[in-house]
Parts: sequence; C-alpha cells; structure tokens
Amino acid sequence: MIQLVLALLVSILLVVGAMQYLKATTNHGKFVEVPDLSKLSVTEMRSLIDRSKLRYEVLDSANYNPTYPRFSIIDQTPRAGSKVKENRKIYITVNPSGYKKVTIPNIIQVTQRNASSMLKAVGLDVERVTYVDELGKDMVYNIKYKGKYIVPGDKLPKTSKIELICGNGNITSRAEVKAGSE
Repeated sequence: MIQLVLALLVSILLVVGAMQYLKATTNHGKFVEVPDLSKLSVTEMRSLIDRSKLRYEVLDSANYNPTYPRFSIIDQTPRAGSKVKENRKIYITVNPSGYKKVTIPNIIQVTQRNASSMLKAVGLDVERVTYVDELGKDMVYNIKYKGKYIVPGDKLPKTSKIELICGNGNITSRAEVKAGSE
C-alpha cells in the first residue's frame, strides 16, 4: 500500500514538474504581435523583424504588383496583428522589380483577331493596329514595340503594349505603279 502511494506521489510530482518545465521553456502565454510589413522595403522589414524578435523567410516573388513599390513587401504569413511566439518565422513575398518577360508568339500571317487573342493569352496588349497596302486583309505582317520592329520569339515585359501592322486588302502591283507614273 505504501509503495502504491509513493508511486502515485512520484507520478504526480513528475507530471507537475514536466508541466512547469514546458511552461517555462515554451513561454506559455507569452506572445509577440506580428507587425504590418506591407509596402516596407526589405531593409526596413529586416530591422522591424529583428526588433520584434521574429525570423523571416522570403518566398517566391514572381508576381509583380504595380500598386506596391518595387522590392517592397506585398504579402506576409501570418498576417499583421496575429499573436505568435518569439522567434517564429514570418513568410514574406517581395514585389519584384517589374513584370516577368514573356515570349512573343508567332503571329505573323495570322489574322488580327487571332493574333490579338494569342497576345492576350501570354499577357501582352494590342495598343494599336496600323494598316498597310498588303493583299491579306487583317493579316498580321509585322509587329512593333515602342516604334521598333520586333519578331516572334523576342521577350517583352508582361502587359507591354504593342502595335500590329496588318494588311488592308489592297495591293498595288509594281506594273500598275509603273504605268501610273508614265
């Protein structure tokens, strides 16, 4: 009977001791508030994270957001205002310097309507369509970006605005031009 009471007493002491040890080592009930890192530069974010006694890890930052400054924080997990333990890792996403580059699809000898759809699919916009004397009506013959000719396979920043040079369906043969000048 005495041994049973001693075993019960030792078990209770071990459980209480373990609970007190865990409470002390895990900072039970002690939290740090996650600061709002949005729109801060990486340098500002680092100093704020250090002062808050937190850690950070940068996640993939492939999606450019034009409403945020370049190289600023656009997202964080856990969210600002959350209560976390000291030394917790905060996952952040940094705004890249600009849109990623996309490859211009082969839209030469394609109708203007199909070319516009293909360009939109890769993230490019048609700013203007210019018509020239060529036989294929609405057929794309050339592509321009900022006034310079470009070719399929070139890379441009996503959301770039380009100009399509299309045929108007009229062609004047050299013989007609020569006859008209005589």
